[in-house]
Formats: sequence, structure tokens, C-alpha cells
Amino acid sequence: METNHAEAIALHRWAVIAEAAAEHLTPAERGALVRAVAEKLHAHPDGDLRRYSRNTIDRWIREWRKGGLDALRPVPRADTGAVRAHPELFAEAAALRLELPSRSAAQIARILFARHGITVAERTIRGQLRRRGLHREALVAEQTAFGRYEASRPNERWITDVLVGPDVPWPKTPASKRAKLFLIVDDHSRLLVDGRFFFHENARACQDLLRRAITRRGIPEVLYADNGAPFKNAWLARTTALLGIRLVHSKPYAPQGRGKQERANRYIREAFLAEATHRGIESLDELNDLFGSWAESVANRRVHAETGEAPIDRFEKTGPHRQVDTAALAEAFRWSVTRKVTRTATVPLEGNMYAVDPALVARRIELRYDPEDLSSLDVFYEGKPAGVAVPFVIGRHTHRKVPQAKRPEPEATGIDYLGMVHTAHEEAGSATALDFSQLAMFDDGDEAEVAR
Repeated sequence: METNHAEAIALHRWAVIAEAAAEHLTPAERGALVRAVAEKLHAHPDGDLRRYSRNTIDRWIREWRKGGLDALRPVPRADTGAVRAHPELFAEAAALRLELPSRSAAQIARILFARHGITVAERTIRGQLRRRGLHREALVAEQTAFGRYEASRPNERWITDVLVGPDVPWPKTPASKRAKLFLIVDDHSRLLVDGRFFFHENARACQDLLRRAITRRGIPEVLYADNGAPFKNAWLARTTALLGIRLVHSKPYAPQGRGKQERANRYIREAFLAEATHRGIESLDELNDLFGSWAESVANRRVHAETGEAPIDRFEKTGPHRQVDTAALAEAFRWSVTRKVTRTATVPLEGNMYAVDPALVARRIELRYDPEDLSSLDVFYEGKPAGVAVPFVIGRHTHRKVPQAKRPEPEATGIDYLGMVHTAHEEAGSATALDFSQLAMFDDGDEAEVAR
């Protein structure tokens, strides 16, 4: 997904404050979380690791509550004059980082200024060090301690994953394709929140399942996922940020945080997938129907060995769960891209061309849209509404990454249209044609009468 720098910064700031912005926290709990967040290093979109002060984090939380994700966008600076560093200083910056890997770009900039009297932008230093493979996350090994964790209440944390399913025939074709099960499990109750098989393992399949799950079970506080492409993309980051969900990714090559999910996957393989494969599956719809029935009737109603309760009973024990407004839900699952407006006041998207306000010529704008309906795009400029994009050349009505089943070959109707036309013509001609062989039977008077 294409996105501008301002939105990337806003999504990063939300990821920093998401845990401390939860509504259920008391002031004391929030203060403790803010202090903990202020002590951590955070991966900035520019590629460096940063720490933020408690005042900065508190300010971002206030801005989020007041204006949502748009309020976290950086305000354009009035001054744009950053002094470009001398190229020979980059070698010295690299030596300073290697000497002390925990040394920040800001500290390196201060050292260079103290030694040479030349101001070097922190962002320039970060970019140069990253291109040389000297970013701090690559040099500093963090020690992580893993402990037993369980969410304290339903919908506090959802865990999502993809499980490889059986081969399923495509409609009206002899070929088959491997189905993938997108799955969401509630960490506290072990409830199978929702699960659905798709032919395609992409971001839209993940969003489709998440939207179904939120509609059925309420909205979670945390969504915990691995680093696969369906879960680590700007579309899902935007969705979770707009809904106030904290998106957390497990660390690569560190499976310790996904033990419960792996046990759930093993149970599904043994209790459902093995039976489904043995039975035989004729279509993806049939597989989804069978899984839905099994999940609700068996998996969610068995007594869990660890909790001692049925998942559905433990999930519903606390009563109704927090829901989200329908309009906010629809907006959260729209996609967003940035485009530069051409000299003819048009922008491209998925092979289509759209006309926008001529006042936006040569400017970079944001397009927000439903990937299942490319006929309607909303235009935003600098975070503010700027009209709509009107399609005038449209070849695709849905985004190519929207999961779609292969269209079946049409069945023959047995109707011979041209034969029907020919038969109707013959019948109409025989009803009005004159048989001249009968004229020999008439006398002269009759022939005269016929002539008249």
C-alpha cells in the first residue's frame, strides 16, 4: 500500500500510545503504562529506534481522544532549512555508531556539531546509517524474558493466524486449490471468535474475517498476529488504528508468545481438518459451512482442559461486549492510497482513471475507497476532505486483491434462438402464401373474380 509520510507517522504514534490509550484504565494504571512506554525503544518509520518522553506520550493520547488518527499526523513545520551534511562526515558518524551501538542519531548529530561546527539533520544520519546496515536494532541485541501470559477478560486480546487447509475443487473445473483458514481466537476464553477459509492468503481476506468477528463478538483491545503479509501491512494498520485496536506482531523467530495459538491449530487439524479431508469437500462454501457448525457446536462448547470451562460460557460470563458504530466500522475497512494529480486533473487507480478537482493539479492527494467498489473514491488533501474522484475510464470494479471465487462456466440452456426465428418465419409464410396450382380448377368467371 502506498501512503504518505504523514500517515506513516500517525500510525507509528498510535502504535506507541495504543496500550496506554485503553478506555478501561484508571489514571494510576495509565500513568504506570505511560512511564513503561517512555522507557522503551520504538521503531520509527524513518528506520531508527526512538524513545519518547512522558509529556509527549500524554500529549499524543490527548490528541487521539480529541481527533482520532488524523490528530496524530505531524503538523507541517514553518521552517524548512536543514543544513545538508558534508559527505566526509558520514564515515565519522558510522564510526561513532560502531563505537557505541546504543548511541542515538541525535547524539551523533550533537557530537559532529561539537567537533566540526556543522549541523547535520538527525534524519539524514539515520538514513545513512541504515543504508550501511548500522541501524541500532541490527547492532543491539535485546534480551527478552518470556513468561506465562493470559488475558484477564474477554476481548482483551485476540490472536489471529492462518492455517493451511485441504485441497478444494474450484467450481465447474477439474482443478483444485489449497484453502487457507484465517482464524481468530480469544486469549482469555479460548473461544474460536471466527474462522473462514479463503483461496487467497492476502490482506483483504484478513480484513474480511476481522470485520465479521467484530460484528459478531465486539471489538478487541489488542490484535496479536505474526509477521506474515496478511497481517503486516498498512491497510490493517490503518483499520486497527481507526478502531482503537492495538496491533501487536510477534517477534520473528520467537514462537514463545504463540503457544496457545499453536495448540488451538493442532486441535483444529486433528478434530476438524482430518475429518473434513476424510469426508471429502466439494466446494469452499461447503467447507466454511461445516467449519462454522463444528466451531459453534463442538469447539466452543467443549470444556477446555486448562480453564475448566466451555469457551463460549467463559466468553459470555461478563455480559455484552463493546460494539463499534456502523459508520466507523465501514470507514475503518476502507483502503487508502496517495496519488499525484496529473496536469489533466486525473489520478490512476488499478488501471482506472478518475477526474478530481482541477485545483488539485500537481498535488499529492489521498484516495479512500472500498476495495470491493472502485466506482466511488473520496479525496482528501492534507487530511481534509477535497471532494470525490469521478471515474471516466473504469475497467475494474473491484481491487485485484479482493478474494474472488473463479467464475463457473455457464450451463447450456438448450435454446436455439435462430432455429426459433426460422420456424416462426416458415409458419408465418405458409399462412399467407397463395397456392397457384389451384387456379386450374377455376372457370373464367372465377379467375376474373380472383383477379379482382
